[in-house]
Amino acid sequence: MISRRTATTYVALVGPAAIGSLLGGTLGVWARPARTSFAAIDSDHDGTLDLTEVKKAAAGLFDALDSNHDGTLTRSELRHRMSARAFAAADTDKDGTLSKEEYLALVEQLFKAADVDHDGRLSPAEFRLAITLRRLVQ
Repeated sequence: MISRRTATTYVALVGPAAIGSLLGGTLGVWARPARTSFAAIDSDHDGTLDLTEVKKAAAGLFDALDSNHDGTLTRSELRHRMSARAFAAADTDKDGTLSKEEYLALVEQLFKAADVDHDGRLSPAEFRLAITLRRLVQ
């Protein structure tokens, strides 16, 4: 029997879609989207991340995490990427889910907090220290 760790590593290497098609369906809840590197998010290759790049990566992760494709994320779909308190604060309409707009608003707020030199860009060091933001983007 294959271990969960080995399976997750394999999914990260070949991609969830390939594994899902091999299995004839969708993956179980243990499968996680592969992490996106800083360089992959940095689409203009300038060595920094602007808000547009970060939001684009966050929107992609939102779509990957939305397992039932209803356009919202529940706490269980977020898989411990944020605390209950942060989730409740981001859920501005108090419906128990995060819409993509609510999710991206939180990402923007976290981006601004991580931008310590207020230049509108995150250096690799700033991004590395922004743990909560990274969990919502990678």
